[in-house]
Amino acid sequence: MFELTGKVALVTGAGSGIGAAIAETFARAHARVIVTDRDETAARSTAERITRSGGTAEPGRLDVADADACQRVAGEIGRLDVLVNNAGIGHVGTTVTTSAADLDRLYEVNVRGVFNMSKACLPGMLARRSGAIVNMASVGGLIGIKDRLAYCTTKFAVVGLTKSMAIDHAADGVRVNCICPARVETPFVAARIKEYPDPEKAFREMASTQAVGRMGRPEEIAAAALYLASDEAAFVTGSALVIDGCWKG
Repeated sequence: MFELTGKVALVTGAGSGIGAAIAETFARAHARVIVTDRDETAARSTAERITRSGGTAEPGRLDVADADACQRVAGEIGRLDVLVNNAGIGHVGTTVTTSAADLDRLYEVNVRGVFNMSKACLPGMLARRSGAIVNMASVGGLIGIKDRLAYCTTKFAVVGLTKSMAIDHAADGVRVNCICPARVETPFVAARIKEYPDPEKAFREMASTQAVGRMGRPEEIAAAALYLASDEAAFVTGSALVIDGCWKG
């Protein structure tokens, strides 16, 4: 298992799903984890699970679309070794059915959120000439997905942000990578599936878009985040790591 002993890591959107799995995985790797989410109750729940299991975690409310809040949280933490920009939202729609407000809403969280937190945390990492940033992109940041105009647009931007930050700071001791998962079976996805007229059919169809015949699991994405955050990935920066079960679309 990769280790984060002695490191401080902040995970956004860590109240549930992939973010919670990353926070818990990092804690098992002996990091002190700052668990943040727009839903403070959810963040606290994740942090409590970690501490009950013997890990070290502190919860906090954070809306990554709020640049001032990002600066405040970064200032309160002090030294930060690992930043995971996981917080994100989705939207179903084509160009015709997506409003400008829909696109702006996703941009504020999925793109500006990554920018806001990175801008807040990078100065400290640069001063210490050490740090790792892991951004959560998507296969939808590498290929187009039907009815996901706004989502794909923002995730393509996350991949671009990742590569730009990586090359800007490669000589400064700060590594920046992103993960591009396919569909992952999270509480958010489960809730959306229940909204379909035939949830069982919808689940099968979503699972079938991966050639392995199932969706990913949050802990599988968390394992990749741990690798990218660890010192073993010292030569990895500017990468978009695809974890997609062989996406068929």
